[in-house]
Amino acid sequence: MSRLRSAMQRGKSVVLENTEVIKSSNTKKSKATVKEEEPSVLESSSYHFFNDPSEISAYRSQLLHWYDHNKRDLPWRTVAMTEPDVNIRTYAVWVSEIMLQQTQVATVIDYYNRWMKRWPTVEKLAAATLEEVNQMWAGLGYYSRGRRLHEGAKKVVSELDGQMPRTTEGLLKLLPGVGRYTAGAIGSIALGQVTGAVDGNVIRVLCRVRAIGAESTGPSVTEALWKIADTLVDLERPGDFNQAMMELGAKVCTPKSPLCSQCPIQTNCHAFRKVSIKQEKDSKTLQKLTSKLNTSVPDIENCLTAGSCNLCLSEDWDSQLGVQNYPRKPVKKPSRVEKTLTCIVQRQKGEETEYLLTQRPSKGLLAGMWELPSMILDAELSENKQRGLLCTMMQRFLETSLDRDSFQFVGEVVHIFSHIHQTYIVFSVCVSDCSEREQEQKTCWLTKSDLQGAAVSTGLKKIMKLYESSTKVNSRDIKRKLTPGKEKQSNKIKKFKDGAINGGPKQLRLSQFFSTSKTEAKIDTQNT
Repeated sequence: MSRLRSAMQRGKSVVLENTEVIKSSNTKKSKATVKEEEPSVLESSSYHFFNDPSEISAYRSQLLHWYDHNKRDLPWRTVAMTEPDVNIRTYAVWVSEIMLQQTQVATVIDYYNRWMKRWPTVEKLAAATLEEVNQMWAGLGYYSRGRRLHEGAKKVVSELDGQMPRTTEGLLKLLPGVGRYTAGAIGSIALGQVTGAVDGNVIRVLCRVRAIGAESTGPSVTEALWKIADTLVDLERPGDFNQAMMELGAKVCTPKSPLCSQCPIQTNCHAFRKVSIKQEKDSKTLQKLTSKLNTSVPDIENCLTAGSCNLCLSEDWDSQLGVQNYPRKPVKKPSRVEKTLTCIVQRQKGEETEYLLTQRPSKGLLAGMWELPSMILDAELSENKQRGLLCTMMQRFLETSLDRDSFQFVGEVVHIFSHIHQTYIVFSVCVSDCSEREQEQKTCWLTKSDLQGAAVSTGLKKIMKLYESSTKVNSRDIKRKLTPGKEKQSNKIKKFKDGAINGGPKQLRLSQFFSTSKTEAKIDTQNT
């Protein structure tokens, strides 16, 4: 019996062990099944990259040949090509790249020339004041750029012994306001570093050339574009190659109405190929097109892994857009809406009219710039309440008594910053006596001519333009009010001349009683 019990116990244990094994294996299978069912992470297809060395070589030579014959004559390019001093060359390219951020080339040229004439070296810029820098930058927009240039120059002089960084990595790490693109551009153009440079123009070119339709600011697209740029960059002429890519985007591969027929890399462009094939399919002449196209380009219309590729278009192809299907930009966030009460305070100083300005804080929007006394308007208020707020603010500011009714409404000015839709509600007031006490906020009085040369924003210039135009209108209205009296006087004189000598009505001849006047004749003719 004892043997039977022990055998039964052993049997139970074996069954239990087998059951556990089955359970564990089932669990593993179920886990494996779950893993298989999980959606796989999207990967980039080779279709969107350059893999053929001969295609890369052709791309480089065709683009550089086009650039050599079509490049614009720009001052910073001249410096980069002719300046033997690497420190001055790097500084000059750095200034140009910062100025060109978010600003058109045509606008930058004059600012760049004036800047380099005044501060031709990094040491000269470091010795300038922030106010001088802001004054030179006034009207160019995105004022933090000028401030960072100034900060960077002071850092180079104080911490780097006046020597600009000599590598792309050094530029990126050591200079404030220098990001991945700016470091790549300066490094390749001024220092001959073999590195790509991906700006807005290059993004557009590469997205079309490799049919990259995913959101152009997404991390996967950003990394893919940098990988392509680093692959393509010419080893012997990296600076010229990067500038050629930018030039192509600015002059040929434009956001709207691109000039595909003038593109030197047309045969390498997937977007152009896709448009051509679709057009040929519609006209049923695809075979003729295929024989004309470069055979080195893969004979495929789309990415073979479309749907599971993180670089492909996520939306349907729009035939009307053509190559402009690429790149797809993200939906822009709406700008923050702000309203600001602004007061033009003026006083008479001898024969000159002076205007009160206050200096903005050293950090933040329009840092260190001069502006008119202002306050953010948090709620919708009537004109009378707005006038009262400004009166209270200026009385406290100037330590003088002011009449609310002396504040005259001038109008509204809309100014768009990169992220703010700003409306200035403008009033004006004339003051006579006011104390010159010290303020937490720096203030100054400037004449009209001095105001034009001061470090002021485009928004302030718009406000002053509105004020001047409204002042002219008011002066014309005053003249009109005076004119009617003169007209009455002249009419009296005219009537007196037309009248008889004795002051009575002019005597008509007898024949005039029987003749039809011109006016009556016209009326009769119209009636018939």
